[in-house]
Amino acid sequence: MRVLVVSQYFWPENFRINDLVRSLTDRGHQVTVLTGIPNYPEGQYFKGYGLWRNMRQKYCGAEVVRVPLFPRGNGGGISLLLNYLSFAFFASLLSPFLIKGKYDLIFVCQLSPVTVGLPAIRVKKLLKAPIILWILDLWPESLSASGAVSDKRILNFMDKVVRYIYQNADKILVSSKGFIDSIKAKDISSDRIDYFPNWYEPEYINNNSAEILSHEKIEQLPRGFRVIFAGNVGASQDFGTILAAADLLKTYTDIHWIILGDGRRFEWVKEQISLKDLSRCVHLLGRFPSDAMPAFFAAADAMLVTLKNDPIFSLTVPGKIQSYMACSKPILAALDGEGCRLLKESGAGLVSLPEDPEALAESVLAMYRMPEEKRIEMGKSGRSYCEKNFNRELLMDRLEGWMNDLF
Repeated sequence: MRVLVVSQYFWPENFRINDLVRSLTDRGHQVTVLTGIPNYPEGQYFKGYGLWRNMRQKYCGAEVVRVPLFPRGNGGGISLLLNYLSFAFFASLLSPFLIKGKYDLIFVCQLSPVTVGLPAIRVKKLLKAPIILWILDLWPESLSASGAVSDKRILNFMDKVVRYIYQNADKILVSSKGFIDSIKAKDISSDRIDYFPNWYEPEYINNNSAEILSHEKIEQLPRGFRVIFAGNVGASQDFGTILAAADLLKTYTDIHWIILGDGRRFEWVKEQISLKDLSRCVHLLGRFPSDAMPAFFAAADAMLVTLKNDPIFSLTVPGKIQSYMACSKPILAALDGEGCRLLKESGAGLVSLPEDPEALAESVLAMYRMPEEKRIEMGKSGRSYCEKNFNRELLMDRLEGWMNDLF
């Protein structure tokens, strides 16, 4: 099958859509990716890229076609808006000239922003090919929940844009079952919606080998009980609660909170660590390449995932949960809704309510005092659940079934 993938983010940016494209090419499909110039998360073009540099490349057998966009800069409102709109504009404008030939299917990876669907609809009308839309972030709800937009006029306008995109998709896949009711509320029938969650990355499965545990970065980590957070350091992740919980436990000198990642709140977190005198127990290490992450995960005693207390986040399952489960480590979570349900169902860790530092501190202390055998048992439960529900090859089989139904 000849497949066009439309995604604002793609290799060398680190997203699961890279894995999906690689899996499709491995299965014999001819894949073209329509994407932008890589600039996430640094906010500037990656080295070697520019407006007219490396605009056509190859990735694991797929052809990569890039269009111009404004880099996201510091992630502030105006620069982020320009980043979102510029990709939608240039991809819509240039796709008739860049995407040639016949395609059997268009696959859209919709993180933020939802406007990635607009160029896909333009291509659909030109190529007469059906669209599969994979929703990993619910708009416009996530705009208001993250604090990015509060103006009701803008939110109402975006709701109309979302309805237009959904109604032009032939199949809608959701990364969380919690999204389904919101999508149905936009006059989308149930038979057009299916569950297609994130999968775990295979490199996390064998993360206890001697080679990984001897990784040079691990030797620099503090000794003691390591609680590791990996991912975006943003407003949605509620670092206020994490830091408040760390402050409550700072007399436990061998409990260490290790933060791996970068994002809009990075400098704020750094300032708060200094103001609260938490530098001994909270370690803000920044972002590392993806191939280093299994080593960090292997060195953890527990993995941490948090979200703000907002209805939209109760519908969300952070993609890091699958990676945490795959590495057989117990999970400490401060969230509710779908993420909470999944963790409790799997027995993978301890869950507290969001935005409750005292409850999070109690969970950390409980796991700190827990016999190692019990933590190992939790990790194994998460791993088992993950292998049954989030195996990439099984999910790709399911995706191919939906693709064939539309072909």
